[in-house]
Amino acid sequence: MSMPFFGKVMTAMITPFDKNGAIDLKQTKALARKLVDEGTDAILVTGTTGESPTLSHEEDLLLYATVLDEVGDRAKVIAGTGSNSTATSIKYTKMAEQIGVHGAMIVVPYYNKPSQDGLFAHYSKIAENTDLPLIIYNIPGRTGMNMLPETVAKIVAANPQYIAIKEASGDIDQMKEVINVVKQDGFSLYSGDDGLTLEALKIGAKGVISVASHLVGKDIQQMISEFENGNFEKAESINARLKELFSILFITSNPAPVKAALDMTGFSVNNVRLPLVAVNQQEAAQIKSVLQKLEII
Repeated sequence: MSMPFFGKVMTAMITPFDKNGAIDLKQTKALARKLVDEGTDAILVTGTTGESPTLSHEEDLLLYATVLDEVGDRAKVIAGTGSNSTATSIKYTKMAEQIGVHGAMIVVPYYNKPSQDGLFAHYSKIAENTDLPLIIYNIPGRTGMNMLPETVAKIVAANPQYIAIKEASGDIDQMKEVINVVKQDGFSLYSGDDGLTLEALKIGAKGVISVASHLVGKDIQQMISEFENGNFEKAESINARLKELFSILFITSNPAPVKAALDMTGFSVNNVRLPLVAVNQQEAAQIKSVLQKLEII
């Protein structure tokens, strides 16, 4: 089975901050290295997990350049350049392309809730203005709008640069429908939820855009390999072992739990930016218990 362009395990990377809440570039570089060393094929920078809503565009561009410089020869670096303004998405996708990223991920526009025709026009206009390989990101729980499978198919047919989708609707039937209706060769569907990765692989997904890979990247990579090699029981057992971790990392708004977990492993990334807040004591205790059970700490 040939490796999809972006690989099998993409990590939606958190953004490390210092004690004053500024980006910690040293830890950003260290984290990028750690992720690639532990099984990440591609790093998504400034996704939701990277706290994109509270980063300035200047910070976004600094992060792309920093991660690309550190690991761009070993892994794909993807910029999360989507926004709810088509003009803004185009501007920062172009700037990310100039920096040298390997691709961009474009989220369904949030808050303004465009129609399916509006989504088609938005995604097409962005593709017209860049040569980068692109990923569609459907996450209705955060955007208030679900991109329908037929819209995905229409966008991809008209704009072959869209070579993948991060499907975070949580709906396996919808994922199956996307895989069935998109006719583009080499198009890859990635699970947007760690807990659904194995189920998604069963219907033809190519991998996952993961949060848990900050902690168990090698295990997730192994689970996918075992599945691809027909070792289904082994894949199921890895998934079962990691199930509690997949769940606990979303005990409150992402990325507060994974940042807390990284801190517990001794990898300091500091806190989240307001309006997100750190996990509370009870949540921290639950996260710690799962990490201990898995012998991560």
